[in-house]
Amino acid sequence: MNSSSASDNPASSEIPNLPTHVAIIMDGNGRWAKKHRLTRIQGHEKGSDAVRAIVKACRKIGIAHLTLYAFSTENWQRPQKEINALMMLLKRFLKSEQQEMLEKNIRLNVIGQLGRLPQDVQQELRKVMALTENNTALNLHLALSYGGRAEIVRSVQKLLKKCLSEQRSPDTLSEQDVSEHLYTRDIPDPDLLIRTSGEMRISNFLLWQIAYTELYISQTLWPDFGEEEFLHILKEYQDRERRFGKV
Repeated sequence: MNSSSASDNPASSEIPNLPTHVAIIMDGNGRWAKKHRLTRIQGHEKGSDAVRAIVKACRKIGIAHLTLYAFSTENWQRPQKEINALMMLLKRFLKSEQQEMLEKNIRLNVIGQLGRLPQDVQQELRKVMALTENNTALNLHLALSYGGRAEIVRSVQKLLKKCLSEQRSPDTLSEQDVSEHLYTRDIPDPDLLIRTSGEMRISNFLLWQIAYTELYISQTLWPDFGEEEFLHILKEYQDRERRFGKV
């Protein structure tokens, strides 16, 4: 996968110790809506504005990879009316942001069970991914119908089939083998994971990939999350010392 260069993002050379990959669990749309006496759908609509703001911020300062947890495998258990509205919002977002992604050199990618999404949404996703596949300034990964456990099971299944077909001993399998069969095989592990709304849990997101990721829990509900707080979190990240289990 292509990553950004200093020429694509001049600001990136001015910010030391910038994370290459930021992942975000966007939480709090429903509570924001309740707080403002609006519907959950209106909360999700407001959350789309926060997505646009953070994508623009990442592009501006030189983040190479941004992964957004947009719809989990567990989210299929929500009321059908809400699921339909979320899919409609996703399709609308793709249509409205397509030109912006092309102009700003942003590449769209999807991780998750793409085949479970409605056909019209799949078509729009594939269209935008094809149009932006050669863009290099920012890789925007949307986690859709995504679950960390399901991803690991999928990887194990693929490895078992490979071992059987190649008459290979399972004892020879390595962490690299597992990583290469994940949705994120061409994506560096996240350096920083942000969760909004104050919830202290991972929620089945990138379970394999965040083994040594720095975590930040924001008390802000996702629709209220913006560039100013994002930059503050990046500053705190820059002050941390990452040891990866070493002294």
